Amino acid sequence: MGATLRALRALVLLAGFHLLGVTLLAALAGADYLLHLHAPWGVAVKLYVVSALLAVPLVRGLFMLRTPKGEEPPGLPVTEAEEPGLWRAVRESADRVGTRAPARIVLTADVNAAVAEDARLLGLLPGRRRLYLGVPLLQGLTEAQLRAVLAHELGHYSNADTRHAAITVRCRAQVLRAIRHFEELADRSAGRERARQEKKNAKAAAKGKKTGEIDTRHVGLTYRALAKLYMAYAKLYIRATLAGARRQEYAADDASVHVAGRDATASALREIPVLDTAYDFYMNSYATLGAEARLMPPRGEFFGGYGRLLSGRQLELVGLRTELPTEPASPYDSHPPIADRVARIEALPADGRADEARGAAIGLLADPDRVLVALEDAVLTENVLGFRRTADWPELLDGSMDARFATLDTPLHRALARYTKDRPSLAALLRVIDDGQLWQLARRLPMSDEAAEARGRAFREFVRPSLADGLERMVLAELHAHSRLSWDFSWAEPVVVRLPPTPDGTETDLDAAIAAAVADRPDTGPLRTLLPTPQGPAARETDAPR
Repeated sequence: MGATLRALRALVLLAGFHLLGVTLLAALAGADYLLHLHAPWGVAVKLYVVSALLAVPLVRGLFMLRTPKGEEPPGLPVTEAEEPGLWRAVRESADRVGTRAPARIVLTADVNAAVAEDARLLGLLPGRRRLYLGVPLLQGLTEAQLRAVLAHELGHYSNADTRHAAITVRCRAQVLRAIRHFEELADRSAGRERARQEKKNAKAAAKGKKTGEIDTRHVGLTYRALAKLYMAYAKLYIRATLAGARRQEYAADDASVHVAGRDATASALREIPVLDTAYDFYMNSYATLGAEARLMPPRGEFFGGYGRLLSGRQLELVGLRTELPTEPASPYDSHPPIADRVARIEALPADGRADEARGAAIGLLADPDRVLVALEDAVLTENVLGFRRTADWPELLDGSMDARFATLDTPLHRALARYTKDRPSLAALLRVIDDGQLWQLARRLPMSDEAAEARGRAFREFVRPSLADGLERMVLAELHAHSRLSWDFSWAEPVVVRLPPTPDGTETDLDAAIAAAVADRPDTGPLRTLLPTPQGPAARETDAPR
């Protein structure tokens, strides 16, 4: 389907949204007329009020003609003077795709690239173009792979996808705003009804009378029904445009192959899901490691450390490149499955361009370190930027562990506090075990119905893992409180915690000591031998950062 037909279909769908509103208003008007003819005056007046309340959001929806101006995602705008290499790569890709280059490039903190255009007159006239490019892509892709990504995004310009998206976006925005408005009205009505019932119950309770159950299930049903009606139209609209949207992605892939070659395009598509997974892992396990202690990595390292992680875990990432998603992210995702796109590209004949531009894409930046520092200021909140900066990553790890152990609160801690009515501590837990009360304590742990009904050995097998986990954390916290733990920071593997040896100088076997303490016949002796002040380290893995 050509651009003109896509635009015409989008206009028809947009008109359908307004036709839906007009039809509903006409139905309300018809119902009001019938009430006028046949209903008693008192009943008719009440229903007129309901009809008017329903008509207001419908009328508002009809006049939501202006698409709300979306906010630009947070990022770092870069000029051609600041980043000539990147701008040159973008302009060269635009020339080869056969389209006008963007007027603005914004570097973001996402594993993504996107284009936008401020088209006018529902996309009939072109507008100012913008390219959003994620720095994590620059850190993880080769230059050839990046050029494939750029060509794909710029291909959306040459196919007029961004211009005609103005109509598509407008229809989607209007339908979703109408749905949200009806849902808000329904929630407001339910809130008022809940408050009324609670007030009634409070009066009844004050008089010693029985209170009723709060029930708002049937409040706002009309508004929710209208929301569902618009939602059904939204699904119809998305399904009607889905095939075209996916064809646009295939056409943009063709532009990538033309500019960067078959192998670079296929490998870029394989790499992006891997980079996305690695980035989520990095953010959770490294960049935000010190959040609880209000600590930050050194300047430029909040995003810069991601490149170090990719280098340190290269072997670990190899397997992910073969595990391509075979399904779209959702039934309404405009992108076809990655596996289908890669298979389609790799089926093309070899073009002899496998060895082009194999250098890291981050090399296109004039000063990567400056960009990584400036990106923090552009993307992170003022609150996060106010965290204390550590001198290096090992110091960040130490500080985060200090905060973690200082606020340690496991299910075993809470069960012990309820059982002993005292502050939970390792010493208190060991006393409970020595007194033969471990399994009575275990009954206070959160557990499934099946575990709660179990008896004897079956019950012990259910709760033993929770007991062992909580006990291990208590032991580590106790050792940490006496400055007898240290950690080895690593980009390539989980953090290793260094435990003290036993008093006789042998290697600490914490697993065996904990297993003995939670055995069917508990024995705290091996565990207690680990607690006096020792000399020298023994290695053990812990769970952060992984």
